[in-house]
Amino acid sequence: MRFTKKHILDMESLSVDEITLILDTADRMKEISQRPIKKVPALRGKTVVLFFL
Repeated sequence: MRFTKKHILDMESLSVDEITLILDTADRMKEISQRPIKKVPALRGKTVVLFFL
């Protein structure tokens, strides 16, 4: 499955499959954060910014 939404504003608009995909992706990212070199080839050279209000 591929995630096609541009923004996640609430949980109610997500399907069970989309929520599962998000959680599975977070689990893989957790493994990456525990590596000695925390870079993902797809994100090398890019800046990721998260804003929470």
